[in-house]
Amino acid sequence: MLAVMHRLRVFLRALILPLALYTAAGVTAAYFIWHGVNGQRGLKTGEEYEQKLEQLRLERNLLKLQRMHWESRLALIKGNAVDADILDEEARKRLGRVHKNDVVIFLQASQAP
Repeated sequence: MLAVMHRLRVFLRALILPLALYTAAGVTAAYFIWHGVNGQRGLKTGEEYEQKLEQLRLERNLLKLQRMHWESRLALIKGNAVDADILDEEARKRLGRVHKNDVVIFLQASQAP
């Protein structure tokens, strides 16, 4: 009986204990690798941040262009000399009026920009 117990201990130490340690090390490594790729600060998250950053840069550039457009229009109205065409266009647009020589094209609601 004592010899059987001794053989069982030797078997456990020789085969099962290293197998259990390798399994634990593999599971731990897999956990850290998975979180390194898919986690909160992983590789995929970095790519998503880069895409979002590029989208925000495009939006910023669009807003800069709009700002430049409006600044150029305001420059025509501001100051000592006011561009009469721009002033007339803005006044008609705001008041909802048209000049008798203007051509007005009515669009349906689905075609309006």
